[in-house]
Amino acid sequence: MSSSSAHELFARLDETVPNVPQTLLEPLRGIAFWTAIALPFLYLPLLASGLETPAVRTAFAALVACNAVALLLGHSYARE
Repeated sequence: MSSSSAHELFARLDETVPNVPQTLLEPLRGIAFWTAIALPFLYLPLLASGLETPAVRTAFAALVACNAVALLLGHSYARE
């Protein structure tokens, strides 16, 4: 994904929630931003033990999906 298409995706995301008050949106972006930073640390124990069982692979996939969502939601935190 190029940076211009990522920028367009983020701009569309901001346009989809225009009616949400900034007082509510900014704390949610902050939580999402810091969650996106912290989640990769949870990958380490899963990767160290190996992705051999279906449960571990499912947990790893869920963490990656949660991290992607957190990145999308928290991308514009504290940009002003």
